[in-house]
Amino acid sequence: MKKVLIYLFLSAGLFSCSVYKTYKRPDLPITDSLYRQPAATVEENQSLARFSWKELFTDPFLQQLIETGLQNNTDLQIARLKVKEAEALLSTARLAYLPSLSLSPQGTLSSSDGQKATQTYNLAAAAEWELDIFGGLTNAKREAKAVLEQSEAYRQAVQTQLVATIANSYYTLLMLDEQYAISQRTAENWAENLRVMEALKQAGEATEMAVAQTAASKLSVDASLLSIQQQISEMENSLSSLLGTAPQTIERSTLKAQTFPDTLSTGVPLELLQRRPDIRQSEAELAAAFYVTNRARAAFYPTITLSGSAGWTNAAGSAITNPGQWLFSAVGSLVEPLFKQGSIRANLKVAKAQQEEALYAFRQALLDAGNEVNNALTQWQTARQRLILDKQQIEALQSAVRSSELLMRYSSQNYLEVLTARQTLLQAELSAVSDHFDEIQGVINLYHALGGGYEMEDPLP
Repeated sequence: MKKVLIYLFLSAGLFSCSVYKTYKRPDLPITDSLYRQPAATVEENQSLARFSWKELFTDPFLQQLIETGLQNNTDLQIARLKVKEAEALLSTARLAYLPSLSLSPQGTLSSSDGQKATQTYNLAAAAEWELDIFGGLTNAKREAKAVLEQSEAYRQAVQTQLVATIANSYYTLLMLDEQYAISQRTAENWAENLRVMEALKQAGEATEMAVAQTAASKLSVDASLLSIQQQISEMENSLSSLLGTAPQTIERSTLKAQTFPDTLSTGVPLELLQRRPDIRQSEAELAAAFYVTNRARAAFYPTITLSGSAGWTNAAGSAITNPGQWLFSAVGSLVEPLFKQGSIRANLKVAKAQQEEALYAFRQALLDAGNEVNNALTQWQTARQRLILDKQQIEALQSAVRSSELLMRYSSQNYLEVLTARQTLLQAELSAVSDHFDEIQGVINLYHALGGGYEMEDPLP
């Protein structure tokens, strides 16, 4: 027995370095070069992601929609349930350190050849306890904890995506409202122009072709109004589905009433590792794979189990001659794998390969996050520059329309030039609305890419 114990302790000392290692984040030299604009990223001390969504999205209608979505969204509810499942699995892994107890009472009644019945009873309780000398239970617990962190990060990723999607859908509605208002004003102008052209035709100052062109232009704008109405209805239905409610009219403000910071800071790339839920989820998967590999190594070494039982029995079978007696037993077992070495080695190779896969996935997730930040920042900057040009273009086109109308009325200028100027102005105004939305969408995308949309919580125990 002493030799066995000495063997166990020596083995534990020799191999604990490998099976008891804890996960450490691998070196990621790419982190410092994720952003293409390092000078602009550190202009301010606070990253945009550190704003709560209520601080960034100040529209009260939008805030109410986000609150409703956080309470009712189906995907978020499922993600929360997955966290509860992971918590239960971690609890199970922690309880594996404790001995298992069982109670197994038995009783028999037998008689032969008409003899008096013999009663036998056995009231027994048993306990079994696996000693975690080679780290099997420890690595299982650490793996379960990593899975819980993965589930919590997934829930946060679903929440950040939900907040961004609701905000994006809301601002899309505001953009469509603005485009509808512009098209409606244009349709009213065309209706007035049509009446003027018909009057000019009756007075002999306009041709039938000019009247027909004006009518066609008015009908084209009327058709675009119907298309925008359809898009608004579809967007309201989509947003209602996100909110977990039946299709309904969405109360909202206007696009011009929205305000956002004039400058946006991305912070330092290292913050992505803490703030981006999908990156933390990927790292948790890597940690879980690390502990699976440790468990595969631990499978090479023996498992040690202590078991015992105690009970009260009348082993002789007669309650009169043998009223009962106590029974005790204790057993210690050591199981060393001998004929499974091939499968154990294969399992270790599989675990190592899966750990390498998780490492590549973690690295790629970080690269993708940096790409999203760069794209969102470029989108916001480009949209702001386009808006400046849009304003100048609209002012020039408005002047051109006024000039062409005056020339048509007081000279022989062709009406086609007036038509072209008005169509170009309409497209410029619609493009300006689209660029304004693109600017807002750049803010939303950057906020989401940096990991904003949820409150940082304390680390899991």
